[in-house]
Amino acid sequence: MKKYIKIYKYIGFFFLFTILFLPLVFLLSKTPSLDRNWNLDQKILPEISFSWNIVSIKNVRNFDYKSTSDYIVNYYDRDYILDDINSLYYIIEPFSNYDWPAHTMMSFGFSNWDYLTISAEIRKEVGESFSAVKWLFRGYELVYMIWDEKDLVKLRANYRGDDVIMYPIKTDKENIKNIFVSMLKRADYLTKNPEFYNTITNNCTTSILKHANEIRQSTNKSKIWWSIYTFLPSRSDTVIYDLWLIDTSMTLEQAREYYKINDLSENFWDHIEYSKFIRKERK
Repeated sequence: MKKYIKIYKYIGFFFLFTILFLPLVFLLSKTPSLDRNWNLDQKILPEISFSWNIVSIKNVRNFDYKSTSDYIVNYYDRDYILDDINSLYYIIEPFSNYDWPAHTMMSFGFSNWDYLTISAEIRKEVGESFSAVKWLFRGYELVYMIWDEKDLVKLRANYRGDDVIMYPIKTDKENIKNIFVSMLKRADYLTKNPEFYNTITNNCTTSILKHANEIRQSTNKSKIWWSIYTFLPSRSDTVIYDLWLIDTSMTLEQAREYYKINDLSENFWDHIEYSKFIRKERK
């Protein structure tokens, strides 16, 4: 009898080993790739090069939409003078009424009312959609997409119908320029060196936090520590509110409502100065 119990014990250990260890081996053996059958809207990645005070960006995304699935693919190449940067915006796109699903982005303004938005995203393959489980198993690569702001905001506000909250960030021009350069270098790195996306450690909001801390440390400012709000993107504005990086003359709830720009995006969707007219601080 003891002999059979011992055999069953070994069989139990074997199955436990198989269930726990083999999936881990499979997971760790997966490697990120640049060569997959990517969705059309993420097939082309940005290319960045620097020359003194000028940055050249290839493949700035600027699609023309009829619906979320019907669009004309368009990109442009442009040179930007770094000293012309004069504003920074933190954008939150909540996905629902829940307290955590959201996408966060950074938009950079130039003196000629030109705006570029940088977005850290999962790179989806054809027929693939986001899964809350798949990210645990190295299911997506991480990319930085560089958008013409009109493309990014109108897609989300006008066509998806998601709320879009656009906070002007209170910081000096040098910090804005340094964050811009840091994000561009990261975008160019990921174009050549793929990494896996991770909802906890390598997502849209933690990516922005890493850039912000890189700049804060270079200016001898204390780090922005990770908190529960780092993992709840729709509430990540709590962090920048507590740091006085956005308008604190109103409550955070009031600021969320005030800086929601959906109505303005609908009203000025075809205006030649669209980005200028969706900004609340313009008033």
